[in-house]
Amino acid sequence: MDMTFSDEQEELRGVVRAFLRDVSPEEEVRRLMETPSGYDAAVWTKMSDQLGLQGLAVPEDLGGAGAGALEVGIVAEEMGRALFGAPFLSTCVLATRAILAADDPGCSRELLPGIACGVTVATVAFSEPGRPWDAPAELTRVRRSDGRWLLDGAKDLVLDGAHADLILVTARGDEGVGLYAVSGDAAGLTRTPSRALDPTRKLARLEFAGTPAHPVGPADAATRVLSRALDHASAVLAAESVGVAQHLLEMVVVHVKDRVQFGRPIGAFQAVQHACAHMYVEVESARAAAHHALWSAAADSPELPLAASLAKSCCTDAAMRVATEAIQLFGGIGVTWEHPAHLYFRRAKSSQLLFGDSDHHRDSLVRRLDAQLTGA
Repeated sequence: MDMTFSDEQEELRGVVRAFLRDVSPEEEVRRLMETPSGYDAAVWTKMSDQLGLQGLAVPEDLGGAGAGALEVGIVAEEMGRALFGAPFLSTCVLATRAILAADDPGCSRELLPGIACGVTVATVAFSEPGRPWDAPAELTRVRRSDGRWLLDGAKDLVLDGAHADLILVTARGDEGVGLYAVSGDAAGLTRTPSRALDPTRKLARLEFAGTPAHPVGPADAATRVLSRALDHASAVLAAESVGVAQHLLEMVVVHVKDRVQFGRPIGAFQAVQHACAHMYVEVESARAAAHHALWSAAADSPELPLAASLAKSCCTDAAMRVATEAIQLFGGIGVTWEHPAHLYFRRAKSSQLLFGDSDHHRDSLVRRLDAQLTGA
């Protein structure tokens, strides 16, 4: 496996970094995190018109760029550095991958062009109240009535669920657990924003009461589809966490060079140097794990489920350790509302819990390895 980036991929990184430098300075991050949606719709449209990022993973014949997980991961890493608030993970990774994995050409032609051109904000609602992240849908049911599919039940912790135009919902019916598309303005749909640790990443609780929907893929395919989509999303979230950790490290290096104690920059003290060295090792180790998962996804490797769980646990844990160390090195100011370190800490912690915490992914990794070894 050639784990090097091409000139075109490095150029993509530079273009995205320059764009985010302009549209996501700290003051803009703070302004947007206080808004209901958490992002600027004009910037989202500009991102589509100028860079085409929303359509990276969408096939070319459906209006996208036909790029792979590597390019998506590069963009996510840069968004993590900038703490960019936008529904990229929910729309361009989770929902897009779910639609593609459903292998339903009609639904792909109907749903993906809107995502690719930046018109449609989409998400996947699969987590149910009080149940594990990967538990199959039981509380949300689908029924047939007068020729229509109707949903009843509730979903929790839905990324960008309060403002998504398209919601893909896992629901149990007579034939099994399927995936169903629901319009954001559908009758019987109640959306309630959730209070979250990370104000830059919006979550919501969704309730369905006879809400009209239409199936995406076979009526019993949601488990397979969701597993595939979550493997891709975990790999991309790992890359985003690398960006978070990298930016924190850069902030700390500047700080320890400038902050003077006892007549010397604090970076001259051995204990501080050791802490920075540990942070650097955490970042580079996480980067290797994230890139391996992205390459596995890009190559459609059978190793992807293992690589994704490994990267998700490794990278989000590393980002948390770097964030914790950074706040220690910033000193008292690091825990104040005015300093940006706490915002990165919150993003790191929320990413650690999103799609299952590190213990969940390590357990999943062990189960999958055991299944491979025993041939189960």
